[in-house]
Amino acid sequence: MRHWLARSLKRKLSFLLLTSILVPLLSLGFFVYETAAMLTEEKSKQTGMNLLRQIDTNLEFVLQDVEGMSVFLIGQKDIQSYLDKDGIYGNKQTEIIGFLTNLLFSKEYISDITIYPQNGLSLLSTSTILHSGYYDKNGQNRHQFPAKSTKAWTSLYENKTTLGLKKVISFIRPIRDTNTFQEKGTLMISIDEEAISKYLKRSNIESSGFVVLLDNENRVISGSQRTWLNRYITEFYPGIEFNDGESGFGNYGAGTDKQTVLYYTVPKVGWKLVGFIPFREYTAQNRYVLLVTAAAVGVAIVLIAALILFFVQRVTRPLLSLTNYLRQVNPDEPFPTYTVTSYDEVGQLMHSYNKLSDRIERLTEQVKINESRKKEVDILALQSQINPHFLYNTLSSIHWMSLMNKDQKTAEMVSSLGDFLRFSLNQGLDYTPVKQEVDHARNYVRIQSIRYPDKFDVHFLIDPAMLDHKMLKLLLQPLIENALIHGLQKQEGKGKMYVHAGIQGDRLIFAVQDEGIGMDQDTLRKIEAGLNDTVEPHSGERGSYGLSNVHQRLLLHYDSESGLHIQSIAGKGTKVTFSIPIREEHS
Repeated sequence: MRHWLARSLKRKLSFLLLTSILVPLLSLGFFVYETAAMLTEEKSKQTGMNLLRQIDTNLEFVLQDVEGMSVFLIGQKDIQSYLDKDGIYGNKQTEIIGFLTNLLFSKEYISDITIYPQNGLSLLSTSTILHSGYYDKNGQNRHQFPAKSTKAWTSLYENKTTLGLKKVISFIRPIRDTNTFQEKGTLMISIDEEAISKYLKRSNIESSGFVVLLDNENRVISGSQRTWLNRYITEFYPGIEFNDGESGFGNYGAGTDKQTVLYYTVPKVGWKLVGFIPFREYTAQNRYVLLVTAAAVGVAIVLIAALILFFVQRVTRPLLSLTNYLRQVNPDEPFPTYTVTSYDEVGQLMHSYNKLSDRIERLTEQVKINESRKKEVDILALQSQINPHFLYNTLSSIHWMSLMNKDQKTAEMVSSLGDFLRFSLNQGLDYTPVKQEVDHARNYVRIQSIRYPDKFDVHFLIDPAMLDHKMLKLLLQPLIENALIHGLQKQEGKGKMYVHAGIQGDRLIFAVQDEGIGMDQDTLRKIEAGLNDTVEPHSGERGSYGLSNVHQRLLLHYDSESGLHIQSIAGKGTKVTFSIPIREEHS
């Protein structure tokens, strides 16, 4: 595939354009589908929450109606009068039960109304309760309220009546004397669970979703799942949790059993309306969106491919003609002129080709001049390496003699000078590891620090990762020497110099910065102009290659970006930097 593409620009352009357009297009299609799926899910969640709020509205109406009815009953004159008596008043009891029964029939969601007197009288009830699950479940008579209690809602329980079993939720509150506020009895109004279940079933929360009502302990007190009644929701959804907020939603389960769980807290009693929506509902709704998106992307791909092939053919036709023309050109002869027929980028390319012959001739001449200059500079560097052979051997002898005479400072200076000269030889090689170049500079600094004690401090800040890279030798020492002579020695007191070296991208960066006297802008411009003086590149002092020599060697051995760059401020110091490309091997 790669070889097939490499043989034709037309194939490359077609492939790259198709790839660069189709990948975003497919990504866009995927994004549109995912967004639509997310919006569908969010819409279903929002709809579900709205349905829970509607159920809450109906439920709160029932709860408020029951509580309002209780307020009316506990203050009713006949009931208050009945609870005050110590004897049995059959007619009064019958009248009150008839009144309660009429009230019961006006509210379809009320199962029964019962009054428990404390004066030993018979209870008043709209139905005959043979057995109350409320009493058995708690093991005691919960209707004896503490002094501060006023009202309470029970959880779900069963009452056995003459009409059968009734699942109810009751509202209980004490009946107190309207004058003395002494408790005289208890009022219990029971709501039929089936009436609440009808509200939940009418919610229509998706086609296969359902709603349940939980009490404060997360037991199911109503819902379409009849086998769940009076059982904890965690029996069917282990680990399910609800946040502390009044409402919210989350996901439960994984795979085909994954569901969205919505919940809404009934404010007055703290119960929770919990809705369950299977994720397969979203999948069914998203399938249509997926088909439409796939069809739109497919049509777009066909149209884009046809347009790309057409336009690439038109663009590459002139290039194919130029390629066939160049195949007939003899490289040993001047290039013939090609007729330009257009003014676009392709036409400019052909126009540039027509200039190519003259440019090549001038570049060839320039290369010859550069090679001549390079040889001249290399000869000058070689000449500087001839004398150190004799000097190095002599200095070695002096070093040992100093050690024998216990002249440690002289031995150290001679040793550093010997290492300095040995590096200059470097077995005749032009390139050296960065580590050796830095060591050479340190030797020079050590020698100068002995010659000029307490005159300067030099700090080397070198990146260890670059020490094994190769570089042209004798680049740092001339810059350090220039800084010492012209920057630090001319100022009063002790000066500082910093030698930085690091890696930046594919280049090695070097900087020599002193805190000396610096220079004004006119002097700086003269020095920068002198860097490009090609007549006498070795114009510095004999002990140093000089800035011009270093600059010329950098340009000849590396590239145009490798020359010296100088920054200076009078009275504050000078900074000289250069960078060279990283090369693993040098010839």
